[in-house]
Amino acid sequence: MTSHYDHAQVQEFWQYIWERDDVYELSPDAVDPTYVLGMFPYTSGTLHMGHVRNYAITDAYARYRRMNGDDVLHPMGWDAFGLPAENAAHERASDPESWTQACIRRMREELETMGFGYDWSREITTCEPEYYRWNQWLFKRLYEEGLVEYEAASVNWCPDCETVLADAQVEVRSHETSDEVDGAGDRENRDAQTRVCWRCETPVGRRELDQWFFTITDYAEELHDGLDELEGWPDGVRQIQRNWIGRQEGHRISFEVTAPDDDAATDFESVDVFSTRPETVYGATYLALSPGHELARAVADTDETVAAYVADVREREPESVGYDGVRTDLTAVHPLTGAELPVYVAGYVLKDVGTGAVMGVPAHNERDHEFARAHDLPIERVVVPDGESVDAESEPHLGDGLLTGSGEYDGLSSSTAAERIPAEHEAFEADVTYRLRDWLISRQRYWGTPIPVVHCEDCGHVLVPDEELPVELPEFVRTTGNPLEAQESFVETTCPDCGGPARRETDTMDTFVDSSWYFLRFLSPDIDDAPFDAELADEWMPIDVYVGGDEHAILHLLYIRFFTRALADLGLLEIREPVERLISQGTVLYDGEKMSASKGNTVAPQEYGAETTRLFVLAAAHPEQDFEWTANDVRGVYDLQQSLYGMATAFIDETDTRLERREHDEYVDREIDRTIATVTDEYERFRFHRAVSEIQGLARLLRRYRGYERPQEEVYRRGLLTLAALIAPMAPHLAEELWNKLRGDGLVVEADWPDPDRDTDDAHVERRLVETTLEDVRDIVDVAEIEAAERIELVVAEDWKYRLADRLAAAEPADTSELVDRFATDDAVDAGRTAIDAFVDDRNQRHGELDPLTDADREREVLERSRWLLEDEFDAAVTVRQATEASELAAKAKPGKPAIDIR
Repeated sequence: MTSHYDHAQVQEFWQYIWERDDVYELSPDAVDPTYVLGMFPYTSGTLHMGHVRNYAITDAYARYRRMNGDDVLHPMGWDAFGLPAENAAHERASDPESWTQACIRRMREELETMGFGYDWSREITTCEPEYYRWNQWLFKRLYEEGLVEYEAASVNWCPDCETVLADAQVEVRSHETSDEVDGAGDRENRDAQTRVCWRCETPVGRRELDQWFFTITDYAEELHDGLDELEGWPDGVRQIQRNWIGRQEGHRISFEVTAPDDDAATDFESVDVFSTRPETVYGATYLALSPGHELARAVADTDETVAAYVADVREREPESVGYDGVRTDLTAVHPLTGAELPVYVAGYVLKDVGTGAVMGVPAHNERDHEFARAHDLPIERVVVPDGESVDAESEPHLGDGLLTGSGEYDGLSSSTAAERIPAEHEAFEADVTYRLRDWLISRQRYWGTPIPVVHCEDCGHVLVPDEELPVELPEFVRTTGNPLEAQESFVETTCPDCGGPARRETDTMDTFVDSSWYFLRFLSPDIDDAPFDAELADEWMPIDVYVGGDEHAILHLLYIRFFTRALADLGLLEIREPVERLISQGTVLYDGEKMSASKGNTVAPQEYGAETTRLFVLAAAHPEQDFEWTANDVRGVYDLQQSLYGMATAFIDETDTRLERREHDEYVDREIDRTIATVTDEYERFRFHRAVSEIQGLARLLRRYRGYERPQEEVYRRGLLTLAALIAPMAPHLAEELWNKLRGDGLVVEADWPDPDRDTDDAHVERRLVETTLEDVRDIVDVAEIEAAERIELVVAEDWKYRLADRLAAAEPADTSELVDRFATDDAVDAGRTAIDAFVDDRNQRHGELDPLTDADREREVLERSRWLLEDEFDAAVTVRQATEASELAAKAKPGKPAIDIR
């Protein structure tokens, strides 16, 4: 019988058996199953190593939970809409649907080849009308709830993709480095950077268009505060979301404004600004309005210069605006001094940040300082650093200090003034603002969910009735711009309200809408009267474990939290958070760089064999860490598979085993228990790399055990079956082969997770005792240059040392001296004060080392059971005894560290 394991020869058979027995299919009657989900893939054409790592993690954990007796929901589907499919179809003279379906077939075949255990009966595809019908239905419900707005907006426009981009889909690149700014990036630095499309990296411009928005800002406070409760999420992801939501506490400050009598702006009596530094209010020398501010638009109605500037800025990229601006005829009145301040319209002020207006404090804000210098405005310093000199004209002072030029508040610390000034003036009102903007969902492309709206000249925009859903995409027609606009047969329709002529909305939804609720559709994919079964969702949600990259922190992971809350407010869900535990997978690197087809440094998942690949991506590092793909490291997990297979194959042909048990059999049996306990803990903590190390360690021990003498049949067989079960979640085909050869009951995929036969509370202490003893013997042999040891004696410490160590461990440090005095006078202690003091001093020096076993008898038993390891390694007679009288060896022996004598 061959002892070589060939995954390719067995995978088809075992996958057939799993499919035949429906081992991964979850019964609809399951009660509160464990929901394990990897972020479903975009249908890009083929799987890459990032996919494999993601799905190997979820598959291993799903299999582990199933072996622990859980019902497990582990589905798979396809994120199938999006512009890349249109681009790919264009390059291949095809259409997006044909290209997408071909990608799905290819990627599903790859997933099946990898042996991932999905419940394929729940497969969903977002580009199918049966799915996107419910996108449209949910859009209507959100609209009716007041969570959808349609308004003209200056939007991000990608000229290459010819579509609008949400803010989160615009990446900000430094002029010097091209590094991407993460969710913590400060908007105030964007004028020094280039904004590019996240898909094609083309510089992004601005356009004014009528657009559809989900008002995610209505949930800004709840989304921010809810992050504190997500204890199962990585801190980094939560912080990225906090920064993107951008909660700022400050004050709204009201400035009266006056305008010429013939100015439309006379309807405005005041302008509110938001500031996080109210103590600098005396340094305000001007007001600046965003070009999109209502007052700026009102001024533009009668002021041609302002109107031209507003129109110009609307079409420009934010970074190109710089610090230009125009002065208006308006005058603002300082709320504390009564001074008249000029009012500007300035492009550096953003409409939807704060109130869309700022009080310019050039001496204490970098952007205000730049604007003031560009327009020759006064720079008045009102906070001075203690003991330092700052030239207000050359640079702003951004830190704390003492107030000056601030009337009655002069001399106060800035922190004190920040509290007193708002409290003593009615013009100030405590306020909170958020950096988060509403979610722009309109896309001027074909391959997406049609927005279920028609535009009627008489009725305005009207929702398509539920009974007419889905509004299906027409046949694809190649064109530039928005393909739907070019199809009159799709565009021309009748108004659902008045029956008159109307035109369909030709924008499609952002594809992140598809993925914002897909995890709910997996619960009941075939239901046709609702997007999901609400009762089932209340029972099965939230997702227990969700795995994906942290690059989704400010897109997908924020949107699913918003959607879940909105659905709860619609009465469709009871939960408000969709994910209990989030695993953010690290990156697979090659030559120090992320694998990328454009860099030519990719490794195909099948290149090294499916089982080897999936086992390696789990063994290489913790799931959240990056790791380097190297052929030498891959060889390590390949060798592990061959070793396990060879051990099982040799055992079934084994004739030279014994039935009686001996001392060292007990050690091996207990080490099997210890390995089970440790590997179980590692699976629970998603430390698959450590689980693999434990499996390798047990395999080495079993090989050594078999080579030491004839193995005890029951112990050895148990060890091999344990190895098969422990590796089954990570290498299921190999595990089935091992299980089958060893005559395990049924399929290992459906087997019970192994349990230790004995208590393992002290497993780590016992293992550490053996390991350190072996290391100490090796060190002595090496240092003493002993070529051939004949006898090794291990001497366990006297009983009183264990009793004293136990008491010291339980005592407070301040009580140690008194405790030792009492112990030394105890008649039951057969030791002198000198020996006791020496022991205490030594213990203090070794403070922090692993605590020993509780008594000498247990330590001696562990060493006696493990002495065969020394006999095997050094070919010497090994004895274990306890020190019973004062001697040099007795003095050296300590709990957890026996004295050693080698002859």
